[in-house]
Amino acid sequence: MRRHAKKKNIAVAVLLVVGGLYLISHSDFLTDGGPTRSQEPIPNELSWQADRLVSKEFWIEEGEFLPLNVSYQLLAGAPSIQQRYLSVGMSSVKRRKGSYLIPTLQSLFSQSSPEERSSMVFIVLLADFDVSWRVATVIEIKTKFALELEQGQLVVLHVPQDQYPPLTGLKRNYNDAPERVSFRSKQNLDYSFLIHYSAHLGQYYLQLEDDVSSAKNFFTTIKRHIEEQEAKKSTWAMLEFSSLGYIGKLYKSTNLPLLARFLFLFYQEMPCDWLMNHFRELLTQKEQIILKPSLFQHMGTFSSFQGTYNKLKDWDFEESFYTNPSADVYSDMSTYQKHYPKLAWDAGEGFFWGRYPEKGNYLTVVFTDPTLVTGIVVETGSGAKDVLQSAVVQLGQDVLTTDKEEKSCKEFQSVGTLENGRFQVHELDRKYSSASSCLRIQVTAGQKDWVIIRKIRITTKLSTNTHQA
Repeated sequence: MRRHAKKKNIAVAVLLVVGGLYLISHSDFLTDGGPTRSQEPIPNELSWQADRLVSKEFWIEEGEFLPLNVSYQLLAGAPSIQQRYLSVGMSSVKRRKGSYLIPTLQSLFSQSSPEERSSMVFIVLLADFDVSWRVATVIEIKTKFALELEQGQLVVLHVPQDQYPPLTGLKRNYNDAPERVSFRSKQNLDYSFLIHYSAHLGQYYLQLEDDVSSAKNFFTTIKRHIEEQEAKKSTWAMLEFSSLGYIGKLYKSTNLPLLARFLFLFYQEMPCDWLMNHFRELLTQKEQIILKPSLFQHMGTFSSFQGTYNKLKDWDFEESFYTNPSADVYSDMSTYQKHYPKLAWDAGEGFFWGRYPEKGNYLTVVFTDPTLVTGIVVETGSGAKDVLQSAVVQLGQDVLTTDKEEKSCKEFQSVGTLENGRFQVHELDRKYSSASSCLRIQVTAGQKDWVIIRKIRITTKLSTNTHQA
């Protein structure tokens, strides 16, 4: 009898285990809806809730891990069932001073062709818990982007506050103030929820902030760079189209479930842009892959954290194919292959590549017409290599022809020196009121490394005192 009872107990235990596994595998805890929770009352236009259009199989069978247990409120728009090439996500909160979300969306849509827009979906997470702000923002979005919402190109979401883990009493890593820790920790969770929702919507995912402007036809440029990286058959986890914060970071959608979970698990440890670097390295991409010129520019003046002043700018950004004034460009440095001096001046991704610069070597730009220069930006090197280590930047007047049958200027005056391979100056017209005919970069000390001059960009304005050549 005792033996039969023991066998019976074992059989019952096995049935309980199997039954439990079955219930767990079919439980709502494995879907985005999750258990029903009490939620703050919200106005009628924001009151309906929608499950994300992701099948359980995508997450469990293909991803082999559980999704985040989070519910979403779909505030406006609906994603297409058909996967797009690129999903673009951004999170937005109420700011103490100003709002940049609408101008950001306007820039993204206006800088894209109809064909490009049809290949993208933009996901906006309204991550503030202020109901009145969300209502007003949704109304404005519905008014200004009705067509994009209708065509499935724009989706607006919210995650209720009770879906968030604790946001106070967190670890104060790096001796940050408690308010700062709470802010950056919530931001990590916002991005985690946003990325989790976006996982299946596009083949690739681009992370932006809600206060950026974009370069013209950024989608086509991104697609071309992706194809170039894939053709190399190299391992990559993240491509960067801006050097700032969490702006312009691109991922393969197959990695998004991992990234969402990663941000969620370590939300209180460090800021999101630090976490993303750790994530990239864990996926075996040791070095950053930053594509230039940058496709997105930070335009916010006041931070979303306590409204503090923020003047952060990406100096590699070019809104469109930048056009310097017409000019001839000369250099006495030996040119490598077809990386001619003019490529540093012209629009596009070309650059000048010279061998072994010596003291006195130059790159001279001779303007077709005298120009009142108000600002100059010079970028040299590629990563940490081929940086021009010692040089002066000069403006010149009175064009002449040299013994080498090149054009140059009779007189030059220095406007500054390169530091760490870079030069930048603005409001030059306050000091130099006359138009210039030349711009020269002159080497002041030789170096063993070659030199790359990636970009020379100037800003100008009309002069009432044009100095004729």
